[in-house]
Amino acid sequence: MSEQKLTGMPRLVAAFRNSMAGFSDVWRSDEAFRIEALLLLPAIPAALWLGKTPFQSALLIAAMLLLVIVEVLNSAIEATIDRIGPERHELSRIAKDLGSLAVLLATCLAALLWLAALWEKLAA
Repeated sequence: MSEQKLTGMPRLVAAFRNSMAGFSDVWRSDEAFRIEALLLLPAIPAALWLGKTPFQSALLIAAMLLLVIVEVLNSAIEATIDRIGPERHELSRIAKDLGSLAVLLATCLAALLWLAALWEKLAA
């Protein structure tokens, strides 16, 4: 029997519910996500203070949001690999390490932008 696909507003509502379930899952299971998400909260007013222009403030917030997004994707990679099986496999290690590298690179990007904005603010 074929499943009837949701369309329009019901589809958007279902997608939102799935997203909130994903948020709940990652919040419960991933300490790194919790730390980064909690860092995002004070980063918003700090970015508004630190940014010289609305665009700079938005860029600082976006850098932190990107870090959280990459952490969510890394958690998805890890969950998928763990679902495949508990045995060690080189490709599983590579996939998890690449996800971790993506988080590190997003962290470096955010740090670079925040340090540059701080430098500019203090030098003025």
